[in-house]
Amino acid sequence: MDVREVERLRADLADFTSDVFGSLTRAGWQDRAGQYVRGLMLDGRRKSIQPMAGRLPGVHDQALNHFVTNSPWDVVPVRRRLAVRMERAITPAAWALDDTGWLKCGTASPGVARQYTGTAGKVTNCQIGVSLNLVTDTASCPVDWRLFLPESWDPASPAAAADVDQRRARAGIPDDVGHREKWRLGLDTVDETIGWGLRPPLIVADAGYGDSGEFRHGLAERGLSYVVQVATTISVYPQTAVRTAPPYSGVGPPPKQRYRDAAISVKDLVLSHGAAAARSVSWRDGSRTRASRPVKMRSRFVFLRVRPAGRVLLAAHRDQDLPEAWLIAQWPPDQAEPTKYWLSNLPATTAKRSLIRWAKLRWRIEHDYRELKTGLGLDHYEGRTWQGWHHHVTLVAAAHAYCTLQRLDPKAPAPA
Repeated sequence: MDVREVERLRADLADFTSDVFGSLTRAGWQDRAGQYVRGLMLDGRRKSIQPMAGRLPGVHDQALNHFVTNSPWDVVPVRRRLAVRMERAITPAAWALDDTGWLKCGTASPGVARQYTGTAGKVTNCQIGVSLNLVTDTASCPVDWRLFLPESWDPASPAAAADVDQRRARAGIPDDVGHREKWRLGLDTVDETIGWGLRPPLIVADAGYGDSGEFRHGLAERGLSYVVQVATTISVYPQTAVRTAPPYSGVGPPPKQRYRDAAISVKDLVLSHGAAAARSVSWRDGSRTRASRPVKMRSRFVFLRVRPAGRVLLAAHRDQDLPEAWLIAQWPPDQAEPTKYWLSNLPATTAKRSLIRWAKLRWRIEHDYRELKTGLGLDHYEGRTWQGWHHHVTLVAAAHAYCTLQRLDPKAPAPA
C-alpha cells in the first residue's frame, strides 16, 4: 500500500491492532506494534526495521528494533487472539501445516544451518519455520509458528556443533528448546491452537508431514481427520488384505496374526489398477476464463480403499486390523503414471469431489508464503535472536490477517 492508503485505514488499523495486541499492556508496546504492522504494509523494497522506520513519520528505528528484538512480550496471547478472530472471519475449511525457508548468510541466526528448503529448491544456508494456517479456497491466514532447530543446534544431540552452547546463548534460545522434527512441531501447533478453543475441520499437509506414520497416527489419536500428500514409496495393504496366523504347534504362546501378503507401495498398487481406474473430477474455479466464466480445475484421479502400513501403525494396532483409509492418486490423461498421491482417514462415504477439494487446498499455503514474503517482508527480518524471530513472524501474520479482512469486507477497497 502507499502512504495515502495506509493513512486512510489508520483508524481501522488502530482498532485492529488494539484488539489483537490487547495483551501488550506495557506503555508504548501497542503503539510500537501498530507502527510495525503499518511499516510492513507500506510499499517498499525492504521491510527490515531501519527502512520501515524511515517510511514511518515520527518513528525511530532504535525504538522499533528494541520492541521487536528485546522487549519481553509474549507472542502466545497475540496469536491466540489472531486465531480466534480469523477463525470467525473466514470459517476455515481446513488447517494446513507447511514450512518455509529464510535464506541466510553466516551462522548466528537461531536455527540456521545447511538444510533443504523448498524456497530455494536445494540444500542451502537457511532457517526453516513451520506454520499452521487456517485455509479456505478464497482466504487464509497463518496463526501459529515454530522455528525448526536442526540437530546441530541441540546440545543433547551427537550432531551438535562444537560451539552450540555459545551460539544458543547469543541467540537467546531457551534451555528447554531442542531439536524436534518438523512433523512434531506441526503437531505442537495443532495442540496449541486446539488449546485456544478452536477445532480443525480437518488437517491438510504435504509429503514432508504425510510421509510420517507417526504424524498420521498422531492426528488419528487426537480424533482429527486429515488429507495429506505422500511419497510414491509409502506402503499400504489393499483393503481386502487378510490377517492369518501360522499353524500353532502347541508349544509356547500362539503365533500372532500377520497380513498374509506383503505391503505394496502406493505407486505400485495404483499402477496395478491401470489408468482405466481413473475418473475425471473438478474441484474449484481456476484463474482461466472461457466465455467470461471461470474454467473449473479438473483432472483424473484414482480412488482406492487401503490400510496404510508401516512399523508405527503395526505396533499401534497390534493383534487387530489396521484402520482403513483413502488412497488418492492424481493421474492426468497425458501422463504415463500418477503424479501425486494422498492418504486420508475420512470415511468411506466421503464424496470424491470433496476429497479432491481438500487434497488441493494446500495451494493456499503457497499463496500465503508468496504474499508474506514479497508483500509483507516475512523473510526480511535481520535480527539474530529467538525472541525477535517469533515477534517478527507474529507481527507479519497480523499484517497479513488485516489485509485479508480488508479483502473480505465488501465495503472496503481491497488493499494492493
